[in-house]
Amino acid sequence: MLKSKAKKQKNYTFYIVAVFLLIIIAAGYKFLVSLSGAVQSGDIPNNIKADNVDLEISKKDVTEKVKFYSYDADGTYMEVLAVKADDGSIRTALNTCQICYNSGRGYYEQQGDTVVCQNCGNIFDIGSIEIVKGGCNPVPIFDENKTISEEKIAISGDFLNNNKEYFSRWKK
Repeated sequence: MLKSKAKKQKNYTFYIVAVFLLIIIAAGYKFLVSLSGAVQSGDIPNNIKADNVDLEISKKDVTEKVKFYSYDADGTYMEVLAVKADDGSIRTALNTCQICYNSGRGYYEQQGDTVVCQNCGNIFDIGSIEIVKGGCNPVPIFDENKTISEEKIAISGDFLNNNKEYFSRWKK
């Protein structure tokens, strides 16, 4: 009878340890995912950069699917979008519409080879991102506001902080 009770105690201890290890593994996985960089549209932002620090984008992570990079400008949540255009160049812009930003819904989501303003429905060709300025399209991030190296693109923290008003009413 004592052996049976001791065996049950060992099994119970084994299950407690197993559950504890699963919790640790899940927490570790969540932490690693939070370090992964870009977020896809609809995902929870997980790479918020500190105020006045350059936002770095790994060029190898940028594809034809738009990726969104988050930034904290003194408490204002911002997003930068990055995408590889048909010509192979990497285009960057603030994920906010130059016209609709004040509505709180002036941000973009990808549909095929375009991005669509979630406020007015304007469809904007990915190949025009960072080329066209003005009107209902993403706010371009031109070369003078970023540094491009072989491996990464660093967007100036000063530039991002100076443009946080575009995100002050965001409701994404």
